[in-house]
Amino acid sequence: MVPTLDAAEDIDRLLTRLLALDLAPGSFEVIMVDMGSRDGTPDRVRAWEGRAPVRLVECREKPDLADSILAGVAVARAEVIVVMHADLSHPPERLPALVAPLLDGSHDIAVGSRYVAGGSNEEEPLPRRWLARLGGWLTRSLCDVSDVASGFFAFRRERAGTLAGRAQGHEILLSLLMAGQAIKVMEVPIRYHSRPQGRLSLSPQWTYLQRLMTLAGGTATFGTASRLAAAGLVGVAVDALLFQWLMSRDAGLALSHITSFFLAAAVKHALNSRWPLRPPLRWRHFSRLLTVGLFALLMRGGVLAWLIYGWHLPPLLAIFPAIAATTVISYLGAAFYVFPATQNLPPADVRWRVASLGVVTFVVLLRLIYLGQAELIPDEAYYWAYAQHMDLSFYDHPPMVAWLIWLGTALFGNTEFGVRIGAFACGLITMGYLYTLARNLYDKTTGLRTLLLLAVLPFYFATGMVMTADAPLVAAWAATLYYMERVLLGNSKWAWLGLGIAFGLGILSKYTLGLLGPAALLFVILDPASRRWLYRPHAYLAAALALLLFSPVIIWNMQHDWASITFQSQRATGIGNQFSLQWLFLHMLLLLTPVGLAAAAMALWPGTKRSYSTDARRRRLFVWAFTGVPLAAFFCLSLFGAPKFHWTGPAWLALLPTMAWIMGHAGDFGILIRRVSEAWKPTIAVCLVLYAFALHYVVLGIPGIPYVGFGEHYFWREATREIEGIKEEVQRQTGQKPIVVGMSRWSVASALSFYNTEEKPAGEWMDIRSRNMFSESGAMYDFWYPSEPPTTRPIILVGMRPGQLEGDVAGNDYITPKLVQPGPIQERTIVRKDKLLRKVYYRIARGYLGK
Repeated sequence: MVPTLDAAEDIDRLLTRLLALDLAPGSFEVIMVDMGSRDGTPDRVRAWEGRAPVRLVECREKPDLADSILAGVAVARAEVIVVMHADLSHPPERLPALVAPLLDGSHDIAVGSRYVAGGSNEEEPLPRRWLARLGGWLTRSLCDVSDVASGFFAFRRERAGTLAGRAQGHEILLSLLMAGQAIKVMEVPIRYHSRPQGRLSLSPQWTYLQRLMTLAGGTATFGTASRLAAAGLVGVAVDALLFQWLMSRDAGLALSHITSFFLAAAVKHALNSRWPLRPPLRWRHFSRLLTVGLFALLMRGGVLAWLIYGWHLPPLLAIFPAIAATTVISYLGAAFYVFPATQNLPPADVRWRVASLGVVTFVVLLRLIYLGQAELIPDEAYYWAYAQHMDLSFYDHPPMVAWLIWLGTALFGNTEFGVRIGAFACGLITMGYLYTLARNLYDKTTGLRTLLLLAVLPFYFATGMVMTADAPLVAAWAATLYYMERVLLGNSKWAWLGLGIAFGLGILSKYTLGLLGPAALLFVILDPASRRWLYRPHAYLAAALALLLFSPVIIWNMQHDWASITFQSQRATGIGNQFSLQWLFLHMLLLLTPVGLAAAAMALWPGTKRSYSTDARRRRLFVWAFTGVPLAAFFCLSLFGAPKFHWTGPAWLALLPTMAWIMGHAGDFGILIRRVSEAWKPTIAVCLVLYAFALHYVVLGIPGIPYVGFGEHYFWREATREIEGIKEEVQRQTGQKPIVVGMSRWSVASALSFYNTEEKPAGEWMDIRSRNMFSESGAMYDFWYPSEPPTTRPIILVGMRPGQLEGDVAGNDYITPKLVQPGPIQERTIVRKDKLLRKVYYRIARGYLGK
């Protein structure tokens, strides 16, 4: 099938090369579909009709590539249709290779591709090549083809029936690929010869994006967008002017941008009501419209904070990029969520992919924008302190978290962004490995749904942003699972190398990853096909490699009387020596949400006694072993002590692909699973709103909502400024530099240390210690500052609660006797824009008598 338009000079060369192919007579025909040529193209084709299997079909209506191809299909006799250009940009010699996968019945569509191994894009200008690559990237995530715009493809004739009302213009291949489920597609490498095309125009790209949105289930088009532009411009003007006026009145960033957003939204809605360009707004649309509006508003707050606080742009300039971000989110949300397509719906797989990509993109951008704006929590500040005292390992944890923070702060400075960029990178690594694992276990759509779960479940959202030891642990856990699957189910001997590296880096992150070792052993024992690895050197070499990577921790422990190993062993026997199984389940609810925990239980349930294939049985055994063994360990631990709330988080990674698979196949199961799967939609929306709300709340605040419960663990930047003022005052009065003592194990000292370094030369930093000065454990502070001699320098004790400045919880005052002339406990109230943030407590003494 060769569509033609003013191609007279190419007809003879094309047909000569086609007819020169070694094809059996009568096995093919060439249908030239002319779209109104005026250069004699039809006459040139007719000259061939009597002496070769060539036919001419003339389309008299307005030229449209899709319509012309369908007109040719209507008269075709063959069962396999090949579409190619007339200008020899597609090599005719690749025709046999293109149709072979369809003739042998193995595939439904074959595409001549420039972007697979062996393909090339000869003489294509660089800008066009970039645009083609971008278009391929956008569509590959939806239809698994890298070169959907090549124009050289073959398909089974019956597939043309799926194109009615869907195909337009040059996007007929895209329409074919997204018109049905269970399509087997193969890409065949070709050398594409670029045609002279004059100057670059963006019009085809806009049309392509419009068709992609429509085929993916969106209803809004760029034509609609242009008609909405007038209302949008009025809204932008109202938004920007009101925002600037409120900021000039010192209303605060949060109140200013929220107020201007809602007023601009009301103005645009009023104008759109006068010019109805969308379906009428019904009650069923209202909740969705509100949700999208909240997404846009809360993301915009982060953009404003990032531009104003991070890049120091004036608010009048910063509001315009923020409005642009709001517009994009609102437009895409309206197109795909508020007013989705109701006719010619794309397949369920495509709808899942669109939803997953949209949610994951939103979460990644949300993390990135707020990454450097939210203040550190004390745990992050403590690990930052690790990086200021670099060592082979540490008392509480192995060194990976410190190494990542050291690298991030070396690149981006001692900022929140520098501390957290490692967690962000670990989140992306987790996504990459778990997506590939899910794709190997099930399929690509399940892989994208797995990313969706990673994005919305609370534990994984947090570990992709908050820099604790769990961030590298989760990334290494996902990598270890991937290589385990490649070794045990994929029989790849080279994956042992990756497994050794991933496992070694994992136990360098947190000892918990060692639980995957017994899980692997259990799988190998229960799976006959995997037992052969017990008699081969690969597993033992991988273990040796992991042990080599773990050697810094061993060396550090040898140098410090096995302090870290002893500490973790004591924790493993139970914290608190009490039955805590009920807390274990409560923690699971917090980490996974109730819907997520119910879905996890269903994914673990053995199910019906239907027969499974060997591959399916091995897959289920893999999931059960690598989920069940870690969970069993935590279950046993909770019988004798209280586990930390986040300990079970990584254990669910092996189960997420199965949970994601069930989400897309709920119709194959009973009503309970269907109900749980339906509950995912509101759960996803609620989780995303809560995450965005929480980040906006801690960074900018929400007008009318006070800060409650932040008195101990947040707003340490502001608290540090207060303590710095107290320190300066004491130093002026005494003439000596005070020692500031954080009266918690490590939280206060670490948070004060981090925020004291901001914008200050090293000589002006406070001299900060921890409570180990008073014979209490200070974790790594016991190693950094093992003793403090008696001194007459002033002492400033700082605590999150008054009781921390007096003694232990039993009321034993062991602090006062070690101080010289201790003063009373005092408090400072910290406010921002007349809004209470928190309180900080302190106590001043004239000296320290020693332990």
